Amino acid sequence: MTSTMVVAPMPVAPLQTTVTRPNVELPQYLTEIASTTVKTPFDPAKHLDFTPPKTVITMKDIGLEGHGISPVAVSEPFRLFTDEAVQQFRAEIFSKPVLDHCQVSSNFASNMIRAYAADYGPFAYSVWHHPEVMAIMSKVAGIDLTVGMDIDVGHVNISINDDTKPSDPRTEVVPGKNDDETPAFAWHYDSYPFVVVTMLSDCTDMEGGETALRTASGEIMKVRGATMGTAVLLQGRYIEHQALKAWGGRERISMVTSFRPKSPFCKDETSLAGLRGITDLCLLYHQYAEYRFQVLETRFRTSRQTLLKSFHKQRGFDLQGTRSFLEEQKRYVEDLLRELVPYP
Repeated sequence: MTSTMVVAPMPVAPLQTTVTRPNVELPQYLTEIASTTVKTPFDPAKHLDFTPPKTVITMKDIGLEGHGISPVAVSEPFRLFTDEAVQQFRAEIFSKPVLDHCQVSSNFASNMIRAYAADYGPFAYSVWHHPEVMAIMSKVAGIDLTVGMDIDVGHVNISINDDTKPSDPRTEVVPGKNDDETPAFAWHYDSYPFVVVTMLSDCTDMEGGETALRTASGEIMKVRGATMGTAVLLQGRYIEHQALKAWGGRERISMVTSFRPKSPFCKDETSLAGLRGITDLCLLYHQYAEYRFQVLETRFRTSRQTLLKSFHKQRGFDLQGTRSFLEEQKRYVEDLLRELVPYP
């Protein structure tokens, strides 16, 4: 089992207690372009264009060595997808079924699309479950990863420039600029150990959009913003961070996919606090409980096999080791119970 490590802070929950739909419609051009895109299955040879990041910031670099599940804190933006792949993503997320059923709004973000991939997004679902993509994510993260839950495959954040506003750089645009420190999202911790943020917009005329990290000493470190088809991998469950606003473009559309450790024996502090108000609770609780049960199943099966081998070989019983194992599983179940709060 894993060694004792620092407990992750609790993510801030949205004000909403149930799923709320956006009250502002998206521009028509998004659906028009999406409807003309010929949809194709995911093909790594055609849709992947991976170039490893030149720089990776470590947890030690930001004073958080020993926190989290990996030494890696955040990568610089790295090329991941071809332009054709980006168009396939957009064709799915701006399709009628997705917009009809999967748009969400909260006090954190006015327009999001989530929990769509399994039912309405075969391309996105295939991408983020593909072994080659998972191998890339694991390589950059420095630890073997797996998709957190299907509800958070290809979560999309959407910001649109309001063309009715004056085209003055001092006024708010995508979604606004007062100065280069203006946040698009407040300081926060993520729900999952790792996230990868992929840019789905053309950022040619865009400025800003950096990710700001708060180091252990309280200093602010910035990671430059991504461009279309590039991605940033972040151990956001353990690093306080915020996305700074971008300006100068018509839109800013980013896709966020969340990951947890692949090994059932690795610490996993996935939290539902930031997810409850923007996700159907029945689906959220089902997927969360199912994978946690699977982890417990694997842990107990492995422990039983170890117990049997030890007894057959030495006619002995590791009392302290067994008690330690059970105490760890007790804490794991208690965490599960805390997350499964009653329906509102």
